[in-house]
Amino acid sequence: MVMAASETKFHVLAVDDTLIDRKLIEKLLKTSSYQVTAVDSGTKALEFLGLNNNDHHDVEVNLIITDYCMPGMTGYDLLRKIKESSSFKDIPVVTMSSDNIPSRINRCLEDGAEEFFLKPVQLSDVNKLRPHLMKRRTQTNVNKRKAMDEIVSPDRTRARYNELEVK
Repeated sequence: MVMAASETKFHVLAVDDTLIDRKLIEKLLKTSSYQVTAVDSGTKALEFLGLNNNDHHDVEVNLIITDYCMPGMTGYDLLRKIKESSSFKDIPVVTMSSDNIPSRINRCLEDGAEEFFLKPVQLSDVNKLRPHLMKRRTQTNVNKRKAMDEIVSPDRTRARYNELEVK
């Protein structure tokens, strides 16, 4: 029974170069019943997703939350890479920063971030994530239903049977 409950948890990839911030977001997410994988750089996030070497892992990530300002690859760069990827572009990305810079916030939101949180992230911020996850799950279920409808569509089945010759 416990296994079934853990399988329904949303998986969040948390990216932050600062240990204390990474631990805080990890604790808040786990408190809210999310499965969390935490990494300390955008490069490690891409490696985890398999985007660095086009070797996509069989890991399902439902949401990515990333710090904006990190050495090397910024959270904004990570956001852009995710949104350019055909495999991961539909995953909601949330950006966070301790700097309240409106141009930075707008740039992230315009380029695909679902939310922009100011640090320190609080439980009330984490509570804003669920609607984005539910929206994506609903879209996924609708797409699966459409695919199934297409597979078992009467017209499609009828066409297959019409091609068969009766001897």
